Amino acid sequence: MLSMSGKDEFYTMKGYQRNMEEAEMTSAMEDYLEMIARLYRHSRCVRVGDLSRMLHVKPSSVTKMVRQLGRAGYIEAEKYGDISLTDKGRDAGGYLLYRHDVIRRFLCTLNHTDDELEQAEKIEHFLNRVTVEHLDLLTKRLAKEEGG
Repeated sequence: MLSMSGKDEFYTMKGYQRNMEEAEMTSAMEDYLEMIARLYRHSRCVRVGDLSRMLHVKPSSVTKMVRQLGRAGYIEAEKYGDISLTDKGRDAGGYLLYRHDVIRRFLCTLNHTDDELEQAEKIEHFLNRVTVEHLDLLTKRLAKEEGG
């Protein structure tokens, strides 16, 4: 970030996180919505137990986050029933899946590996949309160059 004086403004990680917390969706909300979107792709039936198992969290944590995502308009959930995505949730969840895939593919290409899940999960919350789109283009170019 440039200040009025034209100099870079640096923050600690906590400072940058404070700026992120002003956004509508927290990193935790993104993780849950991304997993709901992932499960929703394979089955229109997503339940608290599915999320609990896939994210390795307690069902009570899932229930709390489901309420939050519901209040924010991303999902609709019946008590003890199915969780479904709203139009807003489908759009946001689709982007979160795209972002995750782009970062994972980039890291796999960069590191010549098949699995960069942990790094992708850690990084994805800190990159903006423009950076993700540029990483996608770069990754496609690198893959094309390596392929011939």
